[in-house]
This record gives sequence, C-alpha cells and structure tokens, in this order.
Amino acid sequence: MRHYLGETWHNGDIMNILAVIVSIALFVASFVLFAYAFAVPEEFAALTFFIGIMSVTLSMAIPFNLLGHRER
Repeated sequence: MRHYLGETWHNGDIMNILAVIVSIALFVASFVLFAYAFAVPEEFAALTFFIGIMSVTLSMAIPFNLLGHRER
C-alpha cells in the first residue's frame, strides 16, 4: 500500500492503470500497422494488416476480460 497525495493506492489499482495504458498503446499501434500495410512490400502487406487486426482485438480483450467489471 502506498500513499499518494493523501490517497491510498493498492497494487491492484496500479495494475489496472498499467493494463489500460497497454490497451491504449496497442490500439494506437494498430492504426500505425494498418497504415504501414499499404507501404510495405506486397509479401508482408497481408501479414501487417492481420497483425493490426489482432492488435485491435487484444486491445479490446484486455479491458473486457482481464479488468472485469466495476463494483460499487
């Protein structure tokens, strides 16, 4: 447990923030992969586009499955 500006941060909170940052980074990286799919040689275009699709899928799966639902 760590105190930060008068609030208590638990390790689970920090891991949730890290998971959200990774999800956003994967989502933004997928746009870059989609753009590069048209700039790379023809042999790698389909693979690059497919990796972009998988990046979007993983960026959506992290919050939906790993973070769970909020409890009030």
